[in-house]
Parts: sequence; C-alpha cells; structure tokens
Amino acid sequence: MLLSISSAWNAAWPILVAIFLFLMLIFIHEFGHFIAAKAMGVRVNEFAIGFGPTLFKKQGKETLYAIRVVPFGGFCAMEGEDDESVDSKAFCNKKPWRRLIIIIAGATFNLVFGLILVMIILAPQSKFASTKIAEFSDDAISSQYGLQVGDEILKVDGRTIYTTYDLSYAFTGVKDSMVDMLVERDGDKVLLNDVKFSTDTVEGVSVVNVDFWVAGIEKNPATFISQSFKTTVSYGRIVWLSLIDLIGGKYGLSSVSGPVGVTVAIGTVARSGITNLLPMIVLITVNLGVFNLLPIPALDGSRALFILIEMVRRKPVPQKYESAIHATGLVVLLAFMALITLKDVFKLFA
Repeated sequence: MLLSISSAWNAAWPILVAIFLFLMLIFIHEFGHFIAAKAMGVRVNEFAIGFGPTLFKKQGKETLYAIRVVPFGGFCAMEGEDDESVDSKAFCNKKPWRRLIIIIAGATFNLVFGLILVMIILAPQSKFASTKIAEFSDDAISSQYGLQVGDEILKVDGRTIYTTYDLSYAFTGVKDSMVDMLVERDGDKVLLNDVKFSTDTVEGVSVVNVDFWVAGIEKNPATFISQSFKTTVSYGRIVWLSLIDLIGGKYGLSSVSGPVGVTVAIGTVARSGITNLLPMIVLITVNLGVFNLLPIPALDGSRALFILIEMVRRKPVPQKYESAIHATGLVVLLAFMALITLKDVFKLFA
C-alpha cells in the first residue's frame, strides 16, 4: 500500500509542479493587466485564474476574484472591454494611450519576469558564454571546413547570432548537416559556406552536435546586465523565429505543443532539478509575452494594433468590426489549440 502511494506520488508531483508553474505564469500575465487597469482608472469586474465552473470566489470592493476548474488560462474582465458602457471607469471610455498600456501590460509582466529569472540563472556563474570559438574537440569536423579558434560567430544561415542561445537554435533543423557561417576573424568578416557538423535526429528534427567550446566573458556588473538583457532577447527571438520557421514549413505541427504537451514537458524537466527547470520557465514566460503581442486576432497584439490605428486615425474602428475580427480569431485560435491538445494527448498514449 505504501509502495503504491509512493509510486503514485512520484508520478504525480512533477505534473502538479508543472500545473502550478503554468498557473503562476498565467497569473503574472493577467496580474499585469489588472495592475495597469487599476492604475489607469478602469473598473475590473472579475479577475479569474482558470476557465469553466468556479471553484472559489471572493467579492472585493469592485472586483470578483475567482479560481476556476480548468487550469489552462485566465482573464481580467474589465468594464466596457468588449461592449459599450456609460461607466466613467469603463475601458472603452478611457483615452487610447491608457488602453494601450493596459493591453500590453500582461505581456510586459511576462517579459520582465523572464528577465528576472535570467538574472537568477546567470548570477551564480563566474563567467558568461561568448560566441567566440576557444577550442575544438578532438574529433571536430567543423574545423576541417574552415572554422578556426578565435572566430567570432556573427551569423548562421543568414541569421544574426548574439548569444549561445541564438547559436543553439540556429543549429536546430539544419539540412544535410551543413550551414553557412559568417565569422569575424582578425578584424575581418569571413563567409564560410557549407560548414559541416555531425548531427543527431531528435523527435524528427536534425540537431547539430557542436564540436567546439566558446570563450568566456569576464563577469562584472556591466557584463551581467548586458548578458541578462541579451539572453532574454534571445529567448524572445527564438519564439519569433520558430513561428516563422513553422509557417515556412521548416517544422511540422508535430513540433508544436499546447498546454498538455507543455505541462508534460515541464513535469519531465522538473525531475532533473531546478537548474534545468528555470531555463524552460524563462522560455515559456517569454513565449507568452512575445506571442501575445503578435497582431493575431483575439490576442493582445491585435487589440493593441486597433488602438494604434485609432490613435493614427483619431477615431476608433467601429466596435462591430473589431468585435467580429476578434471573435473570428478566437474561434480559429481555439480550434488550433484543440487540434494541438488532441495531438499532445494522443502522443501520451502512443
């Protein structure tokens, strides 16, 4: 009996950690909207974490705080957000710049949280990784195709490299085990075509086996701040570039994960310890921030775009048109998420 309980707990706790972290990131996003709304004088009717039936609720002075059954989402329902209202504290009655701040605040909180986590990750390190080659492994292949010690890697297949995170992503999904690289060598830029590496295939995606080590960057307050921002930006670029690659056909839908797949992935990484878990949390929170700012109907980025259009035109887009676009986008987005979720569920039992 005790063994069964222990086995069940060992199987359950990583998933519980994953769900908790997922809810925490959602809370941070919605809390950003909430704080900004309050600061801009907008009435928040309900602040909820989760969807579906209510598990717990508490009525505040003007806001209902709730926790709902389905732990994959949340919302900050503001007065006059999606319809007309005569309330002076309604979202629709506030100046465009105030509404814009409220809309982008959720994603901003996710990105700032990601920056804080990156600082926590980098703080214990005595040195930071550069993109300059310091040494090759004994069985290195790339050194036979033009790469040299001292080369500063500037681009891989046309994409600019700022950090080792950029380098890691650029080395994913390569074709024929070869890449074109632009390096800085002795002050000159040198283009190296068809640099060959050995590769492995991970879940159907070709990944380069990096056969060199990079030089370290001395740690001081300036490099700590610089590397923290650069690393956070790199995480954001990975989100953006992966979306471009997905649309361009470099990766298939099998490479995309929804809430179920992300929860399982977090649970798996959680077993290996906090050191490996923190970078994944950074990637997810930055992903939430960047993705929500994209001008996709129903997302914060689309709402922000309508406000910017209003600021340029000096009059709002008719509510019926904006609502129709957001509603259509929401249906498409939910259908896509349902498809990805089904794919994740089938993968669990495959």
